[in-house]
Amino acid sequence: MKRMACALAILVFCMAAPASDPPKRPRISGIAYVRILVTNLDKAREFYSLALSPISPPVSTQTPCDWCERAPIFPAFGPKRLGPIELETLPSQGAASSLKEVAFTTDDATKLRDFLKKNHVATEKLTKCGEDPCFSVSDPENHRLVFVQRITHPPIEIPGAYSSVAISEPIIHVGFVVRDRAAEDRFYKDILGFHLYWQGGRKDDETDWVNMQVPDGTDWIEYMLNVPANADHHTLGGMNHIALGVPDIHAAEAQLRKNGWTGTEEPKIGRGGKWQLNLYDPDDTRVELMEFTPVQKPCCSEYTGPHPGPNR
Repeated sequence: MKRMACALAILVFCMAAPASDPPKRPRISGIAYVRILVTNLDKAREFYSLALSPISPPVSTQTPCDWCERAPIFPAFGPKRLGPIELETLPSQGAASSLKEVAFTTDDATKLRDFLKKNHVATEKLTKCGEDPCFSVSDPENHRLVFVQRITHPPIEIPGAYSSVAISEPIIHVGFVVRDRAAEDRFYKDILGFHLYWQGGRKDDETDWVNMQVPDGTDWIEYMLNVPANADHHTLGGMNHIALGVPDIHAAEAQLRKNGWTGTEEPKIGRGGKWQLNLYDPDDTRVELMEFTPVQKPCCSEYTGPHPGPNR
């Protein structure tokens, strides 16, 4: 009887003991920056400054651009610095993609790194991105990601560098070539908590683009599917791209023309029902201007998350 009572007591204790809680993921709220590889820094700087930001004349190419060289962040979109682009000279051996890395904001880089390690994701050591704690990982298809614990800084004004009025708002999405959607979903969806925002294709019964939205914001990444293995440089430049939000695509185009942009593309409504306009930098990397909300019903599927907006 004593042995039975003891066993019963152990069973009751085991049933009452709380199970260890799974690690909780810190918030991932949006895109912090994108680093783009370029072959000619001067030409790239001219494109991103002339075509995307200033209404006043751009900084003269004959004038030393100390602020471009002093810090790696290239403030292309006005003093708010909400969605910066970083430019880096392409290494001589070349690269598979012009997008070297994509950074996301989190509220706790240390805890997020621990969370990923507990989920068997290899991470690099915790370091600093400027003043902000950050660390790097690679997704299953070797896209380099950085998670930055964003500390709020006062706006940085650079007299004469650019106007406080910008054509575009922050980067709202980044697209890159994906070969194995299931593997990417296991990482972005099952571990990081990204969710489907919209998906569609060139035809209604095809899926060529999968938009996965960050768990705690409105930005997203776009899987670019069904890209031929032998795709040429221009095609890959169009697939590995960034998108900037604009409230009015036609006003944005008009300002681009005033600034001296001479591209031949015109605004169009994409398959997702949003107005968009494609620009290409000197290395054929696509920079897509996109209105925040759709103006017509999207093809293929409905939107399942909130749309981005200005001043987010």
